[in-house]
Amino acid sequence: MEQSASRPRTVIMIGFEQAQVLDITGPMQILSAVNDLGASAYTLTLAAPEGGHINTTSGLKLVIDRAFNDIGDDELARLDTLIVSGGDGIMQAMRDERYLAFLRRAAPRARRIVSICSGIALLASAGLIPGRRVATHWNASALMARAFPDLRIDPDALYVRDGNLWSSAGITAGMDLTLALIEEDWGHDVAVQIARRHVLFMIRPGGQSQFSAQLEAQAHQGGRLAALFSWIVDHPGADLTVTALAARAGMSERNFARVFHAESGATPAEFVERARTEAARRDLEHTARSIEQIASERGFGAAERMRRAFIRRLGVGPKAYRDRFRRLPTHHETNREHRHHSL
Repeated sequence: MEQSASRPRTVIMIGFEQAQVLDITGPMQILSAVNDLGASAYTLTLAAPEGGHINTTSGLKLVIDRAFNDIGDDELARLDTLIVSGGDGIMQAMRDERYLAFLRRAAPRARRIVSICSGIALLASAGLIPGRRVATHWNASALMARAFPDLRIDPDALYVRDGNLWSSAGITAGMDLTLALIEEDWGHDVAVQIARRHVLFMIRPGGQSQFSAQLEAQAHQGGRLAALFSWIVDHPGADLTVTALAARAGMSERNFARVFHAESGATPAEFVERARTEAARRDLEHTARSIEQIASERGFGAAERMRRAFIRRLGVGPKAYRDRFRRLPTHHETNREHRHHSL
């Protein structure tokens, strides 16, 4: 990454007593890693009503960089990204007028506003996001819906973008969201470098809930079908009918379907479609193969069937997805792709 000629993007993270430590340090670590690539990409500030430190839910203390009163209007005029963390202390912060007043002063000047986990409640309490579509931790979604009935809460999404408002579920989803912010700012290749450095998956924003078949397979490693989940992800173009999968698992179809749903929370058809969509998505991003060829190779059979799966899973069709997320190949990759078609 080349040194940026422009001024670094100013990021202010809002912290409070009993914040979730990873809601703060996760996004800040991911953003700061861009600076390690050789560019002055971001300046990061942890802010609260007073200086000193805050106690997080883990027991660790975090040092506050700036008190609210020390941040002048001239600094806020340069504010790029305002991030609000989540955590058990959010209810107390919502009742603290100092937080509400600062957010009302800072948020209108920010290019984008970001919420991690339950931090969305602080933005809503300040009256800044009426009617917006948001994500939050699944355990807080019902409470949030009752407290802020005008919000459109997506209880399943890992993260959501609604205009300049980005919001996420808890902890690791906040890091997924941060990778998306980096991609918006610095491009796909930089985001991939950061993801690889931190051993994270690149999970793209879309119109629907964001789930990764790879992550789901990893999450069920202790079950009877753990090996099968991984095999499905690695072989999306294989015969993945219930009959074939049950035979591979050595079970009757009825028992297989019951155990599969109990261990994965999805039917075999849902999981298979998710795995095939993930594989096709990567092909659309990184290869020049036609949509018809990808549909065939990844087990959809017909392009129309793949299109319907993309609409269900990502909210856009394959062509629109490729137009938005295609990474331009290097010369070496172009030659390799050409040789692939020639074989």
